Amino acid sequence: MIFGEIPSAEAEGVRLAHTLKLPQLTLKKGRVLSATDVATLVASSVARIVGARVGADEVDEDQAAAAAAALVAGDHVVAKPPYTGRCNLYARAAGLLKVDGDCVTRLNRVSETLTIATLPPWTVVAKDQRIATVKVIPFAVANQVIADWRAATGVAPPLTLLPFRPRRTALILSVSPSTGERQIDMASAASRTRVESLGSKLALELRCAHEVHALRQSIAQALAAGCDLLLILGATISKDRADIVPTAIAAAGGAIEHFGMPVEPGNMLLTARIGQVPVLNLPGCARSRAPNGIDFVLPRLMADLPVTGADIMAMGVGGLIHAVEDDEAPPEAAQEAPPSMPPPRIAVLVLAAGRSTRMGPRNKLLCEIDGVPLVRRAVNAACASRAAQVLVVTGHEAAGVAAALVDRPVSVVHNPDHALGMSTSLRCGLRALPTDTDAVIVMLADMPRLTGEDVDRLICAFDPAAPAVLVPEYNGRRGNPILWPRGYFAEMMSIVGDTGARALLEQHADAVRPVPFADNGIFDDIDTPEQLQLAGTPEPKRS
Repeated sequence: MIFGEIPSAEAEGVRLAHTLKLPQLTLKKGRVLSATDVATLVASSVARIVGARVGADEVDEDQAAAAAAALVAGDHVVAKPPYTGRCNLYARAAGLLKVDGDCVTRLNRVSETLTIATLPPWTVVAKDQRIATVKVIPFAVANQVIADWRAATGVAPPLTLLPFRPRRTALILSVSPSTGERQIDMASAASRTRVESLGSKLALELRCAHEVHALRQSIAQALAAGCDLLLILGATISKDRADIVPTAIAAAGGAIEHFGMPVEPGNMLLTARIGQVPVLNLPGCARSRAPNGIDFVLPRLMADLPVTGADIMAMGVGGLIHAVEDDEAPPEAAQEAPPSMPPPRIAVLVLAAGRSTRMGPRNKLLCEIDGVPLVRRAVNAACASRAAQVLVVTGHEAAGVAAALVDRPVSVVHNPDHALGMSTSLRCGLRALPTDTDAVIVMLADMPRLTGEDVDRLICAFDPAAPAVLVPEYNGRRGNPILWPRGYFAEMMSIVGDTGARALLEQHADAVRPVPFADNGIFDDIDTPEQLQLAGTPEPKRS
């Protein structure tokens, strides 16, 4: 590249180094001068200009920037068009930025003419956020520099975006007599904010005594509801692998993977796994929204990136965190997202009023599987879904059923006419639904293998623009629960006797749409002592 002062009359094709303001017009830096521009310069008595002429073995700054950006962009990373020797790279989705720092350093050492700057490794980024920039320093770069970048990059681009996968997360809070309500609420709010900021949902919140047995039961409830990530915050922080929370995790069939981390605050984090479900025993600082060790681990799990003990041990560099208080948050954090159409309001109506005559003297809904009453298992699954509301209809032994759900975030309505059949409970529940409910999922309380994922499968299949009756189906056979759009509520209210809305399925066969399910949990219910005994701990759901 030839750079310097050039006679204006010979400057056609030269890239202007500095902006020139002429009486007739302004020629900005970086402009490639045309024959018309040269005539204007000569007419304006500009004898010489400062600029650059690209050589035969070079490419101009924009071409070089685009070529370099294409070499470094990996999965879910996109480069925007270059300008003035710069090419920015952006995230295609919300996720976690993986950076090969050694490769980036190698690239920057190839030549001073071509540079790349990135966000720090493992940065949580939003969709369309800039994650890196390639900048050409002079007006042109030698072809050999691009070739050397290609060789230094190798087969794996140094920038990869790991998109977040929504996880159905459970928060288990154990409490002691000295635990304050405000302290519990703060911990709940902080966890909810963390989980939802990473694109997931805090699907289930359980509170229990700070005892091994109570914690093990809560863990069993969360797993039975289909949660695939468990957060446990104890009334006291675990001080040893043999402390109360780790012992409860092991009692629930889990394995402790790592205890402690070189991050402050957040040293006392414990990681475990129950089957394929990650479990985090949170440090005390997780009660606050301020950054701490959990913010090093949780994003990786949400991006389906395994977090081993070796990974945690490598977090010490940068592990001394400066906590940013809420009122110090950067201005962009407070920017509102663009308005969007609200999702349809879909309620779950859990029918729990039956007399369970085939069970003998016991109310089957209060019978336990793995220490959890049947009605609570069903309600937990509904609460772990995306449903806008969960409403439970009680009848037989209403006080006992309500007591089993005392801490669940549900509405309970009593059906005084439950002895007249299931239709009365259906009417009672439909009458109690808000008027803005778009659809209802009618769920039976005696089906122990249903999970929040099952309920969400119906919710996600619902199309408000073409509302159909959605029926779960496995191997060509229909099961429960069933989603009914609001347009059918009036007919459902007219049903009489000890029957549900099954007859309406035949009347409106053209409006019924099957939703494929992965297993037979949509058929399994408990009616007799023999079925309860055979059920034991329900089989795990198959993905």
